[in-house]
Amino acid sequence: MNGLDAAVTAVVRAAEPYATAVTVALARGDLAEVRCFGRVHRGPAAAPCTPDTIFELGSVSKTFTALLLAEMVARGELALDDPVESRLPRRWRAAKVHSPEPIRLLHLATHTSGLPGLPPGLLAKAVPAWFSNPYQTYGDEQLRDALARTTVRGHPGSRYGYSNYGVGLLGRVLAETGGLPYGELLVDRVCGPLGLRSTTCAPDPPGRATGYRRGQALPPWHIPGLPGAGAVRSDGTDLLRYLLAHLDDGPAAGPGSGLKAALRDVRRLRLRLPHSTDRIGLVWMHRRSGDRDLFFHSGGTRGFTAFVGFSPERSAAVAAVANTAPALNGRFVQAGYEALRVASRL
Repeated sequence: MNGLDAAVTAVVRAAEPYATAVTVALARGDLAEVRCFGRVHRGPAAAPCTPDTIFELGSVSKTFTALLLAEMVARGELALDDPVESRLPRRWRAAKVHSPEPIRLLHLATHTSGLPGLPPGLLAKAVPAWFSNPYQTYGDEQLRDALARTTVRGHPGSRYGYSNYGVGLLGRVLAETGGLPYGELLVDRVCGPLGLRSTTCAPDPPGRATGYRRGQALPPWHIPGLPGAGAVRSDGTDLLRYLLAHLDDGPAAGPGSGLKAALRDVRRLRLRLPHSTDRIGLVWMHRRSGDRDLFFHSGGTRGFTAFVGFSPERSAAVAAVANTAPALNGRFVQAGYEALRVASRL
């Protein structure tokens, strides 16, 4: 396991100098473990980082939204071809996106909706708290108002363009269909059945690490209007369980659950990215590495960086999280991806 040990060491080093806590969860064949480094915040009295230490996941949340979508599709509650407009709250129906064709749920989950990266009006509200909590004042009503101000350029489904707006809107649609707030619905349909006991959208759960940006401590991340795009936080134990579920289609679930089908469906490849050999399933990115399929996604908030990935053929998985903001060079995410490549080769 020397190669994997070296890859884990590279992940920890990539979080320097600002991270105080790093967790790396690993699976390969019979190996399944969570390795933790450092302390939950600065200071000699800080508790050590453990497998139960909670980190913000940022855009890794989108993979949870994709699984929730696929689970609801498997139950027959909605369909990937459903127009978004038909699934919005009735009081929102007048707030129509200007689009030449209907935007469908599949478009939101594959970043092909034509929606911009952020909703109109969000940047102006976000600027005062850009380096700490830019989304904290952007709620449900602001999202509704943004729809009528949105114009789609091109035809939905014709072009890839990564969009927090799109997946955040998808999370709102799922919550409306499921009859619960996004965070509660996620726990009910995904986290509970998979045994993810600490995974939550609550902004300040017990046992969380403090996030840092260039050594400055930051408050908990708030994203009330777009939780499906970036509100999930979790610990190493849960992230390992989450990835293992994607390798074996999850544990036996109760009557009516569509999780087994959903865990297969999220990795069904939908399209090839432009100017790339990479492809995308439902949110998950895909790349061939030799004879292996690698599925992966990264995320970041103002004070945390995260990477998750798995390789079904080799029963390999890696989750890496650190309590420091993403670096411009992306070195922590790249180190996490390299650890996945190493694990999938063993």
